[in-house]
Amino acid sequence: MNRPSLPDTTRARKRLHRAWSMYDWANSAYNLVITSTIFPAYYAAITTQRDPQSGAILNDSVTFFGRTFKNSSLFDYSIAAAYLIIALLSPVLSSLADYKGNKKSYLRFFTYTGSLACCGLYFFAPKWSAHYLELGIILSGIAALGYCGGLVFYNAYLPEIASPEERDHLSAQGFARGYVGSVLLQVVCFVFVLKPEWFGWLGIQDAGDASRFSFLLVGLWWMLWAQIPFSKLPQGRPQSRRSTHSLLSNGFHELYKVWLQIRKMPLIRRYLMAFFCYSMGVQTVMLAATIFGAKELHLASSQLIVTILLIQLVAIAGAYLMARLSQRMGNLPVLLLTVFIWVGVCVAAYYTTTAFQFYGLAAVVGLIMGGIQSMSRSTYSKLMPATEDTTSFFSFFDVCEKLAIVLGMVSFGLVEELTGNMRNSILTLIGFFLLGAGLLLSAIRIQRRVAI
Repeated sequence: MNRPSLPDTTRARKRLHRAWSMYDWANSAYNLVITSTIFPAYYAAITTQRDPQSGAILNDSVTFFGRTFKNSSLFDYSIAAAYLIIALLSPVLSSLADYKGNKKSYLRFFTYTGSLACCGLYFFAPKWSAHYLELGIILSGIAALGYCGGLVFYNAYLPEIASPEERDHLSAQGFARGYVGSVLLQVVCFVFVLKPEWFGWLGIQDAGDASRFSFLLVGLWWMLWAQIPFSKLPQGRPQSRRSTHSLLSNGFHELYKVWLQIRKMPLIRRYLMAFFCYSMGVQTVMLAATIFGAKELHLASSQLIVTILLIQLVAIAGAYLMARLSQRMGNLPVLLLTVFIWVGVCVAAYYTTTAFQFYGLAAVVGLIMGGIQSMSRSTYSKLMPATEDTTSFFSFFDVCEKLAIVLGMVSFGLVEELTGNMRNSILTLIGFFLLGAGLLLSAIRIQRRVAI
């Protein structure tokens, strides 16, 4: 029996939803290849001098615009700087998305900015310029700005193109497509890095050439697949409600209004404080894991890529597991349990010396990484007051997370520079997690008092 055809309006809405979710497919490759796997491994390899016999580090210092840093500390600082700029820009970008109604123009701008920066990383090599390090760090920061800036406008489309009952499904659809797209390109890049001799016809002669070719592929993938949402998404519509403030300052005024409300709500205030503290640990682990594996454990790029892919796969199961546990125990107790597991992971990482131990830790990190991210956002949504101004509340949450990344990465890099050992930086993360655990325990007590 033939299925009845869908009405044109329903069919058009489904096409629009598919087009919107393809932006996740387009840009998620950046997050996996550039932020988490190949770029950090390549960066560590070309900025570290090792003894050819023992593999011991002879020199891991670099000069950036005349100042000397530990190579991993400079990487940490560059990420922190990019996220600080993003945290400051986010309120302004959110305000523009709401009031100007030209989301697609800004989405295009940040997409092309980020993707072209990724393409430019192809030239991140000593053979291209004496100032290759400055070029690589600046371009990687611009790519981060393009990625996060684009997400502001991409997310702002969701309430415009989907009804409230459609949003959960559509958001999950975007996440799923982003995961599949990023892993697909990661596998392709992994083949380039693992077998560079197969691709001599592309001018690839070694793993370094293959890594830089992967950066070029990410930029092209991001730019070309983004044409699907660009062709289908509406330009956007201006908001009818007008602000009494300028467009540049309105976003900060909205955040301040949210803060004034949160100050009067002890439970959500304590939860946000806990979220800020443990996010400094979670996000830093995610961003610094590859550099740690490369420098401290001397793992090859292929081993690091496999490890991050393992984390990605296990994270999906972790998110579902934490959701199941929350139905039995409640969100805050599950988060508290997860944070204590993170403490155990950091303690184990401090003593990790072999690739096998690193793989085991990666499996545990994947399990709790997916869970703590999804649970943190859903917990915040449950603790929020009943309000129509959900965008401003989630903007506040987003800014908190980005500032946590800034402080976490700066602390991690600074401790390594002061002590000369990246393992000592892990002790700082343990402190962040323990502080977050104490604040979560306090939030649980407040919640129980409110329930009585």
